[in-house]
Amino acid sequence: METCNEGGDRTLTDTAISQRSWSELRGVVSDLRRKLSGVSVGSVPGSITFRSLPDGRTRIYFLSSPSNGWETTLLFVDIAHSDHANGYRLHWQPIIEANFQTVSSTKRLSREEQLLWERKRLATWGITSYEIHLDSGKLVFPAASSLYQCIDTGFMAGPLFPSEIRMSTPGAKLCPQICPWNNALIAHTCSGDLYLSHSITGSSVRLTHARKGAKNLTNDPLTAGTPSYVMQEEFTRYTGYWWQPNSNDGIYRIVYEEIDESDVKIFCFPSTSNTEDIDEFRFPRAGTPNARSNLKIVQFRLTETLQIVDIEILELQYPLHIMFPWMEYMLLDRKQQRLELVLLSIDNFCEPPPNVYNSENHFTPSSASVQVIYSEQSSIWINVNDLLYFLPSDDPTEVKFIWGSEESDFRHLYLITSSIAGLNNEVEEPLDKMDSIFLQPRVTSKVALTQGDWEVLGKKLWVDELNSIVYFCGLREGPLEQHVYAVSLRRPLEVRLLTRPGYSHNSIYFNKECTMLVTVYSSIKTLPTCQVFKISQSDWTVESISLTPVGYLLEPSALESELFAPEIYTHKISSNDTLYSMIFKPHNFQNGVKYPTILNVYGGPEVQLVSNTFKGMRHLRMHMLAAQGYCVVLIDSRGSHHRGLIFESHLQHRMGTVELNDQVEVLKWLAETTGYIDLNRVAIHGWSYGGYLSLMGLIQYPEIFKLAIAGAPVTSWNFYDTGYTERYMDLPQDNPHGYMSGSILTYVDKFPDEENRLLIIHGLIDENVHFFHTSQLINALVKSGKPYQLQVYPNERHSLRSLDASKHYETTLLSFLQNHL
Repeated sequence: METCNEGGDRTLTDTAISQRSWSELRGVVSDLRRKLSGVSVGSVPGSITFRSLPDGRTRIYFLSSPSNGWETTLLFVDIAHSDHANGYRLHWQPIIEANFQTVSSTKRLSREEQLLWERKRLATWGITSYEIHLDSGKLVFPAASSLYQCIDTGFMAGPLFPSEIRMSTPGAKLCPQICPWNNALIAHTCSGDLYLSHSITGSSVRLTHARKGAKNLTNDPLTAGTPSYVMQEEFTRYTGYWWQPNSNDGIYRIVYEEIDESDVKIFCFPSTSNTEDIDEFRFPRAGTPNARSNLKIVQFRLTETLQIVDIEILELQYPLHIMFPWMEYMLLDRKQQRLELVLLSIDNFCEPPPNVYNSENHFTPSSASVQVIYSEQSSIWINVNDLLYFLPSDDPTEVKFIWGSEESDFRHLYLITSSIAGLNNEVEEPLDKMDSIFLQPRVTSKVALTQGDWEVLGKKLWVDELNSIVYFCGLREGPLEQHVYAVSLRRPLEVRLLTRPGYSHNSIYFNKECTMLVTVYSSIKTLPTCQVFKISQSDWTVESISLTPVGYLLEPSALESELFAPEIYTHKISSNDTLYSMIFKPHNFQNGVKYPTILNVYGGPEVQLVSNTFKGMRHLRMHMLAAQGYCVVLIDSRGSHHRGLIFESHLQHRMGTVELNDQVEVLKWLAETTGYIDLNRVAIHGWSYGGYLSLMGLIQYPEIFKLAIAGAPVTSWNFYDTGYTERYMDLPQDNPHGYMSGSILTYVDKFPDEENRLLIIHGLIDENVHFFHTSQLINALVKSGKPYQLQVYPNERHSLRSLDASKHYETTLLSFLQNHL
């Protein structure tokens, strides 16, 4: 509200937040959730695949929730060969009978499914992934701990009711993969081992026997086909086995990763099964031993009666850690500064047990059965990406591939050719001399396809081999918008933008032939749109590429209210770095009024908060706070994602000590620029790394932040996992000062003595940032006589997944803010 001073001049005044009872706030939360369901993006198509049908149609499969349902299911649309430029809404059709969803959702998620969903950050219900055999139309997907299958002939009269793949083995059946050259064979993981089912005979067999079935983890350290926790959580790899693409000898082969966690410490958590049992997890804290991994092959044959026989396990003559003693995460070293790309021939695998640990043995490779084809090193760290594509080559003594690298400080694409040693009648050497021949890459050509102070995104690239065109996603137009680009292998560095500026294209899908594109795009003021394009070109130049719109899987639509659209700000800070920020204005905004403000912080690596994308359900709480009259600020400080390796490395070896300087500098600039941020009433709030910085905010800037609400906070990097922590902080023994300076526990005496300034929120069974972080902080706060408030959710992990817990947390947040900010 505006007031006048004695001279009659208008002045800025504070705005009061309505005081409501707990019951009233609960009602506010429920009401806001209903209203904000209109800005949800749950129905946006995802996991898109293309299939060419015999009559010339292209069938597009995708996961989404239909308009009359809330669970994700499998749907499709058909694109006729003649369809183009109609601009209409394409008609969604279900693959799966609607009643199936009810069947699958009645079963409670198993512990294995819960943990996989946590690692993948899945927030939907229903079918969350599927496998398709493109030639036959066979579909396989996991649901409610089982596997289901159906066959889409391409001429369905109506939705299909999937049949369960029957297996007698107890435990959740996960990560199915159909054999590429025999769709009747379906491999999957279950209880730490690989299994195989034959959908025609109905038989199933256990392929590996890594797990013993012991009652506790201590006596059962091996798993097969499932990556370790760190590989899933910190390297986003959820698959640990791979079918051989084809075979010319009738033998079926699966390469798989065997994990040995003997040296990884076991932690105990309360069980989710509402019993007095405990759950055990292996978790490698910074500086402690990781899981060890090695590659093996399981092979088998099918008899004429389709029986699975002659199952054999083959091992590497020399395990990976013998050939590459520096490796830690497959072929990435412990400090994550050295990475190698290696070709391994099947000749390397043999029947066990070779005496692999005797260093006096000589390993004589045949025909370059081990060959490093590329090596990369960094003084900062290597951000592992998925930008690898092998190209056909007429020369059998070389390998040609596209590779994504940050060697120029920004990730770019390179066309690399390496010669394969041992194929030129070279003398084969024993293991002790291998380093000079086979373990050194022989790069004969390296050509930069892209360059500049912008980033090629590391998720996927697509290659039109016929026309020598590479399609990729990148940020050439600026870090706030993701776009699709093309570059010709025959004309490097000439990059063409294919999508329209003013929007960010955050999900991109091409078919294998690169003749069709589906893109999901949005802007800060427009809801997500999903559009289908046909791609044509007349030659190998990017100028000849033509995108023709076909129709919409999701039509464009504007926001019902501008209130849901935050504003983006750009500011060059004192270091001369340009930072981006975003403000959700209070819904009751009036000029001349200052508003209590929440700095919603993350501040760590791998995350970008500010972008020209629609801020929907994932920003539910930002909208909720703005609707209650708060100003909400988000800032990407130095160290955040998509700004290049140098920008990101601002945090190297000193997490927790530098991020808030940027945050506060931009916050003060925003207050001065906008005139409506009340710097006397600022709360800092975040989750995970954001919870960590919320605690640091109250320690480092108690005069700026009146309140801190810390969700699932890290309190000491000594307690967090190896893969993440050591990438940015080095090993504890090599950076003791950094670990001490970055620990909340070092500064407990700096927490304020006033009551009602600190609220900590944590799930008791959080297996990512363990509740131990919070318990150690509470012990220290008690010892120092410092006040705090704590909200624990006994059945929640790192993410609050139950609706009851989420609504309770939101009510708690609003209550704490209205009473104390």
